[in-house]
Amino acid sequence: MDTALGPLISIALGIGLAAAAGFRVFIPLLVAGIAARTGLLPLADGFHWLAGTPALVMLGTAAAVETLAYYVPGVDHALDLVAGPAAIGAGIVASASVMADVPPALMWPLAIIAGGGVAGVTKGGAAVLRAKSGVTTAGLANPVVATVETLGSTGIAVLAVAVPLVCFVAVAVLLYWIAKVAGRLALRWRRRPDRTDS
Repeated sequence: MDTALGPLISIALGIGLAAAAGFRVFIPLLVAGIAARTGLLPLADGFHWLAGTPALVMLGTAAAVETLAYYVPGVDHALDLVAGPAAIGAGIVASASVMADVPPALMWPLAIIAGGGVAGVTKGGAAVLRAKSGVTTAGLANPVVATVETLGSTGIAVLAVAVPLVCFVAVAVLLYWIAKVAGRLALRWRRRPDRTDS
């Protein structure tokens, strides 16, 4: 890896994996572990356990259970509440684990602020989409949303490993879209005729 681009690529990769954690907590960690196990991805010091057999088995099982649970009516909404903090934690771990070319003094602040922040925003956007889908379709479209989230998490994680800088741009576009949708929803809520200002 080019020494000048190494830290930038590591940060882009970490942010991509963190964004994927906002859709599914365990999939990006599993993708990073598999990529590291096959030699496609260097891991930061202290994160080599991620490529070990016990971690891969645990992450694979957790990813499968999490994915299937989102297809159970009612459980999907309950999972959104629990998965919020978990997604932020996974975003921090996923981003820190791949910042091998970033000095330790910068790695953790970047992982916490950028990785955790991106995972939180992505998770918030996904939760709003699920809630909106639940209200407008009486929950009938929720399996479609669950499938899109799983495919999104997997696709973003694989893209982050394969082409981190392209993934970084894609994540920036995704965050812009989430902010735009959130802004429209906030404006619509403020204009509701039944809303009373205190």
